[in-house]
Amino acid sequence: MKITELINLKSGSPQFRIKESILQESPIYKFYGQAELEEDLAGVQTYKRENKQIRTLDEVTTLKKGDLIFSLISGTASIVSNVHDNYLFTQNYVMLDIERGIDRNYLIYLLNENKTITHQFHDGLQGSMVLKYTVKQLRELIIPELPTLEKQQIIGNIYLKQLHLQAIRERMAKNETKLNLLKLSEKNKYE
Repeated sequence: MKITELINLKSGSPQFRIKESILQESPIYKFYGQAELEEDLAGVQTYKRENKQIRTLDEVTTLKKGDLIFSLISGTASIVSNVHDNYLFTQNYVMLDIERGIDRNYLIYLLNENKTITHQFHDGLQGSMVLKYTVKQLRELIIPELPTLEKQQIIGNIYLKQLHLQAIRERMAKNETKLNLLKLSEKNKYE
């Protein structure tokens, strides 16, 4: 079945059409980007950084906690965390609104890991050197036969927990390396 039988797609705001405002009463929006998507997928926030933002009176598309988002840049899906609530998303992202019949975590697993879906995306690139996915490709995806909703929930939950565990282990390894290098530099001072 086509993915559009299960979900609706909502594209982000075209970034080049958003007019910046100088009025102090204009709301300020932070942009949702690849780093935010990866943080949401891993379930671990990286170190603080300056987010790109804009002050505008224009009507823009924003995300809320729990929204399912797909990156047309990386072909990766995630669920928006509360940290990225009310972030503005551009035309490089598509919000997926589930209508029926599929667990959201399982849909993320399918879009990110399923070989059949990966082949469909790559076949649609038609030899292009620039790897960017399109809304049309997403809209035309054929979803493989779905397991029961209960099995979907189990697979989806295990997938996201595994990504979270991997991110924590990677952070621990980096912190351990920093600590060991600090100890080495201190030991080297006294010799």
